[in-house]
Amino acid sequence: MAAWIWTLVLCVALWRESSVHGLKNYPRLRLSHKELWELNRTWVFQATEGSLQHYSMLLDETRERLIIGGKNTLYSLNLDRVSEPHREIHWASSEEQVEDCLMQGREKPECANYVKLIQPYNSTHLLACGTGAFSPMCAYIRVSHGAEEGVFQLEPEYIESGRGRSPFHPNSPTTSTVSRNQLFVALYTDYWENDAALYRLGSHSYTRTEVGDRQQLNEPKFVGSVVIPDNDDPADDKVYFFFTEKVSTTEAGNKAVYSRVARVCANDQGGQRMLVNKWSSFLKARLICSVAGPNGIDTHFDELEDIFVLKRKDEKNPEIFGLFSTTSAVFKGYAVCEYNMEEIRAAFNGPFAHREHTDHHWGVYEGKVPYPRPGSCASKINGGQFSSSKGYPDEVLRFVRSHPLMFQPVQPVHRRPILLDTDGGRKLTEIAVDRVEAEDGHYNVLFIGTDDSFVLKLITIFNKEANTIEEVLLEELQVFKVPVPVTEIIISNKRQHLYVGSELGVTQVQVHQCSLYGSACADCCLARDPYCAWDGHTCSRYIPAGIYTHKRRFRRQDVRHGNAVQQCNGLQLNEAQSISEKLVYGVEKNSTLLECRARSLQALLTWYKVKGVDMEEIKCDDHIIQTPHGLLFLRTKKSDTGVYLCRSVEHGFVQTIARVTLEVLEEDRLENVFHRRDYDESEGQLRSAPCPFPSLPSAPSSRKLWYKEFMQLIGYNNFQRVEQYCERMWCAAERKRKKLKGNPSKWRYSQGGERRGKARAPRHTQD
Repeated sequence: MAAWIWTLVLCVALWRESSVHGLKNYPRLRLSHKELWELNRTWVFQATEGSLQHYSMLLDETRERLIIGGKNTLYSLNLDRVSEPHREIHWASSEEQVEDCLMQGREKPECANYVKLIQPYNSTHLLACGTGAFSPMCAYIRVSHGAEEGVFQLEPEYIESGRGRSPFHPNSPTTSTVSRNQLFVALYTDYWENDAALYRLGSHSYTRTEVGDRQQLNEPKFVGSVVIPDNDDPADDKVYFFFTEKVSTTEAGNKAVYSRVARVCANDQGGQRMLVNKWSSFLKARLICSVAGPNGIDTHFDELEDIFVLKRKDEKNPEIFGLFSTTSAVFKGYAVCEYNMEEIRAAFNGPFAHREHTDHHWGVYEGKVPYPRPGSCASKINGGQFSSSKGYPDEVLRFVRSHPLMFQPVQPVHRRPILLDTDGGRKLTEIAVDRVEAEDGHYNVLFIGTDDSFVLKLITIFNKEANTIEEVLLEELQVFKVPVPVTEIIISNKRQHLYVGSELGVTQVQVHQCSLYGSACADCCLARDPYCAWDGHTCSRYIPAGIYTHKRRFRRQDVRHGNAVQQCNGLQLNEAQSISEKLVYGVEKNSTLLECRARSLQALLTWYKVKGVDMEEIKCDDHIIQTPHGLLFLRTKKSDTGVYLCRSVEHGFVQTIARVTLEVLEEDRLENVFHRRDYDESEGQLRSAPCPFPSLPSAPSSRKLWYKEFMQLIGYNNFQRVEQYCERMWCAAERKRKKLKGNPSKWRYSQGGERRGKARAPRHTQD
């Protein structure tokens, strides 16, 4: 009976089934933007529409501000809460600049001032440079220092040309870094973007790559830069630039792209007679990120999308993470490769690449390498014979000009990617990494942005014995309400927050919220989150050894194995209190759903029917199927009555999460329940529900089904959504009725179920 009612119930139950996308495995938790907001885990700065196209960001933890440069605007946000009132500077192109830009055939949006560079200048000012309507300009921004609370203003009298510091075009890729009051920039320096260059800009000098030298830079896309010391001698510091460029070798094809790391000396001033104001130390090597294939043919991920340098206590040996994509038009995939400085330095200290002609293959240079070694810095560690690169012999300068490429490429850690995503469902755009101390070691937590507003939080675990890498996807966070590409991720280790940028604004997100994993020891242990451990009462932030040591004995955490059986042995009795107990009524010959959903998306659910002291596992067939919402009986039988257990299996740990008692009602009994008369003695009439179901053809027209009683009977727990749906379907006429005037007794219910009366039911009549 009433099969259409069950169809409605099932449709509503399955209506919002979420789709799974992204990496190959499920995240343990997936949180929507609304859920993050309700959990007070995120705060949002929403910029003026269009102002954050082609923007730049600077994390200034000293002043506790996040500085953003956008279209005609600079913002200063509070690091504790980016949603709090902010400070703002309007810095647009002049009318003359805009007019000249339009005269050159550019569109009006291009003729704005897009701030592409923000770097510290001194203790009181920042340096900001923008496109200036294709006429680059720079300005100095005075910021708060000491007692100057709230200062954020542009110094208009010091605006100067930004050529060599900011590109002309808003879309042009650029990267910059600062070391010892010197600015290092990689950019296109001209209007038509023919001149790509690496610049060092000091107070009274500059050094750059040679103009038009395709051996050094061949149509590069700049991605990142960083200053890394080689040793304790600051004169030996190196600046590393990461980029992709076109390959000039014929065997690779005209459209081939390679990812590169280039290196220069931070104190390089060029030569005295040759390479004047040009790099005397420029060298580059290929970054390899590939997967071994059959017959020795590797699949290469050659397009470098983003780079992250994870600094450690030993500043000479950071870990470098690259996010790569394929350049194939047929196959699209992404990979993350990790590099250490030992491999990078080995490539630059190895043999130089050489070829006789452009149509020849590259080989090892076997001739004599001049002294001092090309690419080395003028420093005491290198003998101290030269106080400056200007003293280098011409032979050294000629060699470095003709041999900028190293023969040996830079191989990643483990000789393969630590993360692969070949699903092809969405693009990966940005990466940030945090180094976290856990009970069983240190872990790198990766935060990867996507093109549809998500940030993926994951770890990778290398098994040395099996020579395998395990990807553990901890959380999938929707940081923006609408699907937009994530274009920046900055991590604050001090605050344990991410600052995620897009064209809509900036979202601030806590990197962990351990309580979401559950209060039980097993749930916390199975999460395998290095940030979290069970402290004896709940899942909370892991405290490293030496801090609050009196709580150490209570901690339970196993990131590497997630062995809840071992870690939580003897604690399962306490967890039994969290088992959900439900009583569900089903109707014979109709569908019935026993709901059960695990907190973890990585858990596998199994169902059992209790039979005395034993249990029988439920097998799916044409009578019973298992859905993401629970166990669905397609056509309930009287013999289905009983007690059912929903158990989750995750990482070898089994626990019962729901106990459901199913009572199957006979059809005759249900007819009596729904078709009874609820007679009010005082009024002498039937009391009706606010929105009764329409009459069934098989029932007298006076007997109405009350869907609220029906839903309460079957124990459906998502009552509110079903109620709203039903009211929308069958009560829409109520609003129309209120507009009508006349005798209320004229309005009745038709046999087809269309509402034509008031909310109060008419007296029962025999029509």
